[in-house]
Amino acid sequence: MPDELVPLPPFDDTADVVVVGTGAAGSAAAISAHDAGARVVVLEKTSADQSGGNTRVSGGAWFDNRDPEQAAVYLRNLCGDRPVPEAIVRTWAEQTQHVSAWIEGLGAAVAPNGKFPPEYPELDGSDCYGGYLCVDGVLGEGRLHETLTDAVRRRGIEVRYRAPAVELIQDPNTGAVVGVVAGGEQPRRISARRGVVLATGGFEADPEMVRTYLGLADPPVWGSLAGTGDGHRMAMKAGADLWHMDNMMAVNGLAPPGSRQGFFAMPLHSNGYLWVAPDGKRFVNETPPTGHGQALVHGRYELFPRAPMHVVFDERTRLAGPISPGAELFPVGWKLVVEGYRWSEDNSAEVAAGWLHRADTLAELAVALDVPADKLTATVEQYNAACAAGRDDAFGRPAATLAPVDQPPYYAYSSKPLLAWTNGGPRRDEHSRVLDPYGAVIPGLYAAGAVSSTYSWCKDGGFHIADAIVFGRIAGEHAAGRAG
Repeated sequence: MPDELVPLPPFDDTADVVVVGTGAAGSAAAISAHDAGARVVVLEKTSADQSGGNTRVSGGAWFDNRDPEQAAVYLRNLCGDRPVPEAIVRTWAEQTQHVSAWIEGLGAAVAPNGKFPPEYPELDGSDCYGGYLCVDGVLGEGRLHETLTDAVRRRGIEVRYRAPAVELIQDPNTGAVVGVVAGGEQPRRISARRGVVLATGGFEADPEMVRTYLGLADPPVWGSLAGTGDGHRMAMKAGADLWHMDNMMAVNGLAPPGSRQGFFAMPLHSNGYLWVAPDGKRFVNETPPTGHGQALVHGRYELFPRAPMHVVFDERTRLAGPISPGAELFPVGWKLVVEGYRWSEDNSAEVAAGWLHRADTLAELAVALDVPADKLTATVEQYNAACAAGRDDAFGRPAATLAPVDQPPYYAYSSKPLLAWTNGGPRRDEHSRVLDPYGAVIPGLYAAGAVSSTYSWCKDGGFHIADAIVFGRIAGEHAAGRAG
């Protein structure tokens, strides 16, 4: 006799498609599945005022893809020796050119924002890159999140807040994903007759995963604290393979004492600063050609920065302007967009708060940083000598970026660095279907956005939002069309 089928326990609720997450990918998936005729339920682990993941506090920009053929060339070269499947390359290159039309179809105006050239102009295919496109041509301010949230609301799509997805439900006979367990105050087993879309964001806010996959020790994050790898764990338990888990974007940045979220630190008003390692020695050219996470160092693209460091500067640089750009320049990041913090123009408030160390001498500063005083003093002297000579023989920092650090008092902050986002997650195909370690599709399971970014290595500005929208749309449409 054939083995009897194992019955599924009953469900509390039923939907055609369940989407997990309310960022760009999740919203795009929900909208697309709904517009394809599916009944959609969206699960969001946070409250409404904390929702949206990193999309909420990002620049909200996608890149202007002016030539899909060249875009495919560019993506291949950005991946370098970490190629992604050609079918994904082709889908990405073709579909990213339609992001603006889709956003406009939601009722928003789209316009360019400034002149943003490609970050990797030396790579073939970079001429596809036409700069940033944004809602109303405005960078940040949560405008993309508002546009997507409004589009979801107007469609009457059900969004359940404070309802974290805690487990995928699989058919015990086939392994297909057929639902989700939603936690919260009233846990519910929700049937997803056509599919589940994971759009849960990255794992940057999970210290253990960050140590395991990125080798960083509990760095502060730039964005949402909701990115704790929930989708990664659920997908792995369901049998998913993983890809490019060691890829990320980290930046020079600092967090207030006791906070897990921090600020970009980009001293735009002065070049008078240097980076030193925990041993008090300078270790790198602080200003290499840099993209969204990688820099050209020693002839190859490397994660940059990826090690803890201290950033040292002087009174001249303190008075030159805020070391963390204000909302008038870059209205991005959790601290600025959600919490509304405004950095002081001369950094005095942050010095007074103890976010920035201050000392009358380099030796005193070394004590505050817990580095050898003789090493730090010698390092700054060597750097100043390079500035005077107009040539950095030690690390090749361009002469135009060399400015001395010689006017006391001296200042410093420590960067772990600041982790903006992660890129790796469950491996998927060009239809956003999650794959197992043998390359087979896990039926009913999809992933899009930062939980499973396309980018295996380098990426340019506006790439993440474009990727999230494209593969979120694909996931929603494909799931809606799948037989239940």
